[in-house]
Amino acid sequence: LDSSFADLLRRTNKPVLVVANKVDNVQRQAEVAQFYGLGFGEIFALSSINGSGTGELLDTIVERLDPSEEPKDELPRFAILGRPNVGKSTLTNALLGEERHIVSDIAGTTRDAVDTLYNKFGKKFWLIDTAGIRKKGKVTEDLEFYSVLRAIRALETADVCFVLIDPIEGLQSQDLNIISLAIKRRKGVVILVNKWDIAERTQLVADEYRKAILAKIAPFTDVPILFISALDRTRIHKALEVGLEVFENRARRISTSKLNEVMQVITEAYAPPAVKGKFVKIKYATQLPGHAPMFAMFTNHPQYVKENYRRYLENKLREHFEFTGVPISIFFRQK
Repeated sequence: LDSSFADLLRRTNKPVLVVANKVDNVQRQAEVAQFYGLGFGEIFALSSINGSGTGELLDTIVERLDPSEEPKDELPRFAILGRPNVGKSTLTNALLGEERHIVSDIAGTTRDAVDTLYNKFGKKFWLIDTAGIRKKGKVTEDLEFYSVLRAIRALETADVCFVLIDPIEGLQSQDLNIISLAIKRRKGVVILVNKWDIAERTQLVADEYRKAILAKIAPFTDVPILFISALDRTRIHKALEVGLEVFENRARRISTSKLNEVMQVITEAYAPPAVKGKFVKIKYATQLPGHAPMFAMFTNHPQYVKENYRRYLENKLREHFEFTGVPISIFFRQK
């Protein structure tokens, strides 16, 4: 099998490094010579369990890196996520204006996360169609397991996640799991209620549906919710506009002077409650570097700041600055 694999690698015309692992003693060191028969030249003998030999391998890897390689583009990355058969590929095709992805009523048609460059109407970004994410216990095929794995990886590399929901079935626990994962990974979130063409399309129904969704995803309720139809192409371009706004919100930077000016007003209006006779005072705030909004609040007793006060600060920051669709992280540190 090693020989067959080496044969395959030789046909790729790519640089290959042969690494003999589990070389934990002198006897195994002598057995490394057999791998020269693969014809790739130098063999790196190492032991992953104790780290011996890894330095030489890393040095060689660094030497072979191409410094002229262009950095990855900074275009926004939008991942289309959801349970199977909610219309992810239909939405992707509608946005691209061509039948790029296979669409079928049979759930599980899409098996891989497919990146497509969108470059129309003055907008340019990566659009990622993913496989449907089912509950772990319902995934029985190996192929589907890896499809779900790629969908989750697409979520982790995305800037904004479009989470599609079926209006007939309503917001399911798996939809909440996908939204929760996006929030945990500090991604922008836009919820799209698809197939609105087959639902009872009245403003009253839409308002009730929006309230029900927000109640289930609380406390993170500052999320755009759009009612679309990928089949009829209803409001799909509005979804893109909102996605780009969320991307901008996620990249928003607040100057330290402006942030502290606002924080002074917020804390004077409602100071942190005293705990065990200790009065908590937030003395200074700053935004931390990163791809998502993260703030450090310096206080005399960070351990006494409760979760409800953290949420109060988050809500007030959202009132003063535009962070719709983006999770905010607040850290309290000792001053």
